[in-house]
Amino acid sequence: MTLEIKTSTKSGEDGRQSPVLYAGDARSDAIEKVPAAIACGPEAELAFMRIPTYLHLHSTILASGSQLDPRTRQHSAQDAESTRLKLRIRQLEDQLTNATLRPSAPDSDIETTSSHVSGTFHVHCKRNASGQPESIPHSVSLKTRLLGQSHWSVSGVYLMRDTFNTLEPHLRGDSSNAWSGIEKCKSLARSIKAWRSPSWPALPSSNLPPREVADTLVDNYLRTTEAIYRILHIPTFRRDYEALWVSNTEPEVAFLVELKLVLALGAVTYDDHFSLRTSAIRWVYEAQVWVAEPKFKLRLNLQSLQIYLLLLFAQEQVGVGGDLTWVSAGALLRRAIHMGLHRDPSFLPRRTAFAAEMRRRLWNTILEVNLQSSLSSGGSPLISLGDFDTAPPGNFDDDQLEAQDPVPKVGFTQVSIAIALRKTFPQRLAVVKFLNDLASPGTYGETLKLDAELRAAYRALGQSLRALSSLNLNAQPLPSHYEIHVVDFLMHRYILSLHVPYFGPGLHGTAYTFSRKSVVESSLKLWRTACPSLSLVDAQLVSDTVPSASNDLPRLVACSSGFYPTVAIHAAFLIAVELRMQLQEEDSLCPAPLRPDLVSVLDDAKAWCLRVIETGETNVKGYLLMSLVAAQVEGLMRGFREEQIAEVLVKAVEDVEYTCLPKLEKMAALAQGQGMGGVDELQHAVPVDLDEDWGFTTSDALFNPGDTEPMSWLFNDDLNLVALLL
Repeated sequence: MTLEIKTSTKSGEDGRQSPVLYAGDARSDAIEKVPAAIACGPEAELAFMRIPTYLHLHSTILASGSQLDPRTRQHSAQDAESTRLKLRIRQLEDQLTNATLRPSAPDSDIETTSSHVSGTFHVHCKRNASGQPESIPHSVSLKTRLLGQSHWSVSGVYLMRDTFNTLEPHLRGDSSNAWSGIEKCKSLARSIKAWRSPSWPALPSSNLPPREVADTLVDNYLRTTEAIYRILHIPTFRRDYEALWVSNTEPEVAFLVELKLVLALGAVTYDDHFSLRTSAIRWVYEAQVWVAEPKFKLRLNLQSLQIYLLLLFAQEQVGVGGDLTWVSAGALLRRAIHMGLHRDPSFLPRRTAFAAEMRRRLWNTILEVNLQSSLSSGGSPLISLGDFDTAPPGNFDDDQLEAQDPVPKVGFTQVSIAIALRKTFPQRLAVVKFLNDLASPGTYGETLKLDAELRAAYRALGQSLRALSSLNLNAQPLPSHYEIHVVDFLMHRYILSLHVPYFGPGLHGTAYTFSRKSVVESSLKLWRTACPSLSLVDAQLVSDTVPSASNDLPRLVACSSGFYPTVAIHAAFLIAVELRMQLQEEDSLCPAPLRPDLVSVLDDAKAWCLRVIETGETNVKGYLLMSLVAAQVEGLMRGFREEQIAEVLVKAVEDVEYTCLPKLEKMAALAQGQGMGGVDELQHAVPVDLDEDWGFTTSDALFNPGDTEPMSWLFNDDLNLVALLL
């Protein structure tokens, strides 16, 4: 007798019908179930062979059972029972595996906020986890984008949703003209941007500013961006720069593109009004065209990596539309890996000390750009410490690399800041991955653990820089004011990002008191570092274009776009929210006085936002946001009821038109007058012949998120690097 195979269907736990295989007949004790995926799939014959051989023997025995004695029948029955149990265990294991592989139920709730002010945001809040008393916002969906927990909007929208809901009914319909003024500002801003921008493609031109202006811009760049993020070999760059002015030979287009990006970055801190903005935009556009040229294989060299890095910084700081920095930084990271920069030169074919150190420096900067863009965009870093083995740069001054066998210095050098930041990279990477990775546990206990590690790394960084400074006590150079303040700014930004998800929930209970305090103190530190008292800044500015290390960071924050102004206004906003909550919590007849240092931030922040618009920023939503929260705080201080608060908020929206529209109109007249000829300085340009073929047409494939109109600006413990070193 042959083994008979029968199939039927069975309803699974998910409600679907799945076939089941039977071995034997219905009267036999040997009826067994085998998963249908094995028995009925394309490899059914092979799967059938995996069924224990004794099952076949048992069927044969049953067919000839009359010929066996009782003891044989007993053993046969026991074998059948054993086989049945084994197959049943296998079936349960398969069911467990399938259940494990099924997507788990969503662990988050989505809160939708829609208003004239914010647009439509979907805030994803994680449900209560072990040890967490309430839901925590962890991401935001905005149109086609998903922004992770470190993006400012996750906390910004979560903390302002009640304000938006209070204001929204008063902005609907024709009963209020408040929002029409905002629309006028937005329309004028779009026109200003169009007048400033050259047509595409903006081919690299021969125009350079006069030598005196160019020298100042180069010095500005070397004193700011290059001091923190090592990209260029300064002696080589200066030799090529000098040759450009004295040589009759045709310069390489690649170097001209590199130089113009350096000039664009230096223009950001040239004066307090970013008077070279139009020229800087043109220079960045020319670099974008050069990068878009289809010559990939010719661009796999260190100079191209330098240009790509400079372009990322320039696009963000000058405010030129392009791919999101996080997207471009990811592409650059993969380009560098393709070139082997993720492997230390000691593991690769032998190179000169110069080449090896430049590879280490560029890889180090690419890591920093990738991490910082992940923090700003709310995206995952998509890299781990195990993905590279490139050592940090050596502690060399640039001129040492021109020697045959340079010896690292023990004191402060031109790369010491980059080395010090690299030592904190593992802790900062852990913070960003914790905030933005999909598989992150997101528990408060892990937050406190990362906080302790980050603060320990910060203290070690301060001690390291102080030790280097002490070795150079009687000689230059030492860390500049700018370098120390920027490092302090960066580290507090990571501390703030780690705790800000718990700031909103911490306003309503005591479970996250430590995070609430950390957010307030880090925000205050960030604000005072980036935006010192406006009267103090005015007193220091003897001349608009006098280079001063103490002015560099305030100028960079006020005149640039991207990371620095976003962090500054976010910090001021969080301080204002803290003041608002303190007033809402106070129910006594004699409320406790608010901290004067926090209150002063409100007025300073509004004045600073206006100053930023005067430097050429066209987005008024930073001023609008601070006006709303400041008006709410003022109303609470005066004891206003809810309906009175709503009236104050509407007036704050109306005030934006009266205050900002005249400034934008003045800006528009200036932009129209300049056209695309650039500033007056460029009319006396140095002629440069370009012999490369630029006769190609390229479409504008760069992503321009301008139609989304996001709020583009929207952030004391014992950590004080400035007090430690200055």
